[in-house]
Amino acid sequence: MSRPPRTLATELGTAAPGTTVTLMGHVHRRRILSSVTFLVLRDRTGLAQVVLHRDAEHPADVPPEETVVRITGLVAANPQAPGGAEVVSPQIEVLGEPAATPPVELWRPTLSAGLPVILDNAAVTWRHATRRATWELAAASLRGFRETLDAAGFREVHSPKLVESATESGADVFEVDYFGRPAFLAQSPQFYKQQLVGVFERVYEVGPVFRAEPHDTVRHLAEYRSLDVEFGFIEDHRDVLACLRTVLAGMVSAITSYAPEAVDVLSPAIPVVPDSIPVIHFRDALSLVGAPEDEPDLAPEHERQLGRWARDEHGSDFLAVEGYPMAKRPFYTHPQPSDPRWSNSFDLLFRGLELVTGGQRLHRHSDYVSALRARGEDPGDYASYLPAFAHGIPPHGGFAIGLERWVARLIEAGNVRETALFPRDMHRLVP
Repeated sequence: MSRPPRTLATELGTAAPGTTVTLMGHVHRRRILSSVTFLVLRDRTGLAQVVLHRDAEHPADVPPEETVVRITGLVAANPQAPGGAEVVSPQIEVLGEPAATPPVELWRPTLSAGLPVILDNAAVTWRHATRRATWELAAASLRGFRETLDAAGFREVHSPKLVESATESGADVFEVDYFGRPAFLAQSPQFYKQQLVGVFERVYEVGPVFRAEPHDTVRHLAEYRSLDVEFGFIEDHRDVLACLRTVLAGMVSAITSYAPEAVDVLSPAIPVVPDSIPVIHFRDALSLVGAPEDEPDLAPEHERQLGRWARDEHGSDFLAVEGYPMAKRPFYTHPQPSDPRWSNSFDLLFRGLELVTGGQRLHRHSDYVSALRARGEDPGDYASYLPAFAHGIPPHGGFAIGLERWVARLIEAGNVRETALFPRDMHRLVP
């Protein structure tokens, strides 16, 4: 006799009592009592309760937690069960081998293990409800990112991750042996997305980027997911900031639309993206936080101070700091026309932490040659990059969002590694 098609846990409550159903998933928890055993099954949609009676179903045969099973039985109404229904008179088939004892108790509401234990056992600890919900927020954010840009006429592209040189002048890169000659893991798709503006005008990419900078902090990873955008025919960096604002609004909307269960599990403070993100010039930001006027960058404490100011003064979780010194920006950054000491670029702070770097790029070939020579670099070292500009690239700009950092600030995690599926840092190369 053929078994019925699979029923998901969240569909069980809609099945008529007495209907035969088949569930498949992991044994989430067993509660063995004197005359009855309650087995809670977990699948990708949620939990379902299965009831076994000692006199007929031999509860001692219930497989251990995390064992993968197929269960066929009858639907019975039970208001106290998940979804208001449970499965009785079950037949249990183990799909594989009985599972080993998991490193953490996945059925508990919270994970009490320390971060090293959680990361060392990531393949199992991601099964916990709070961990799964964290990535559901990330997945929904990615969906909103793509949908928003697709609707605005952008094209998704994918650039090489093995490159011949560093994207940022002098930055630390991971060197690899590429058939007997040196190559590097890409720090960003910057060069390629600029060139593709000359093809599609509007492009975006979601992919890994690699940074060999020796930062051992709660906010840095050696590999992370970058959400990159580049588009042409802009006036200046404010057009880029306006696009970023629309994208963030789309990501927030997607979280509430596509991941409501994850929101229920984690109860994050969902940000409100203002119609216009407040902006402060870099020099004014230094003054506001009491930093020396010749400070080349904002320290983490400065960012936190500015985040509090944005919340108190503007009621915003977001603040754009524009006009960073040209000396601290990559060579392709467009200077501020009224004062070339400053750049037409910005960092976006989200709850007091840098989330996005963006701005206007140079688009004239001659400007690139001059900018590189002014920094003591040989334009010939960029022979695979610069010719595109000699063949005409429109005024353009873009930005990049770090996915893990976005989710970490969203759920106010203490460490960005909590939001990376399998994080890579100075010390971690497995699992």
